[in-house]
Amino acid sequence: MDEVDRILASWAKELPELDTSPLASLSRISRLSRHLDRARSEAFAAAELEPWEFDVLAALRRQGPPYELSPGELIHETLSTSGTMTNRVDRLQARGLVHRRPNSADRRSVLVRLTEDGRLRVQSAMTELLGFERRVLAPIAPAQRDQLADLLRTLLAPFERS
Repeated sequence: MDEVDRILASWAKELPELDTSPLASLSRISRLSRHLDRARSEAFAAAELEPWEFDVLAALRRQGPPYELSPGELIHETLSTSGTMTNRVDRLQARGLVHRRPNSADRRSVLVRLTEDGRLRVQSAMTELLGFERRVLAPIAPAQRDQLADLLRTLLAPFERS
């Protein structure tokens, strides 16, 4: 029995007419998300990065050389807003982790490029993160991990359709 089971039992006692079965899965996902967020913050701190910094740097790193995206592409990749992204790029540039350069294809826009320091930090953070996530998933068999990923993809899809 875990905390969610105790919560469900309490609701069943207090509001027996309600079907609380969705809480069995979604409350566990929510609680797991909070635990993962805390652990991820610790993994990123080893590389002296905040979670939002990792998100932006990782979006750039995943692109491959020359590790650059437009601010609009970064907004899409990180699920943030224009104002938020401007502030984030400013802060990352001040730390020397990214720099802006004019977009040769469109002189009205810029591209954000990962610096070597940014690349090294995000790579270090990713290594820490993957080690942690492997430990989290260790209790379940590889086939179950694949099944879990498929089920979560199905749940996530309606939220991510654009």
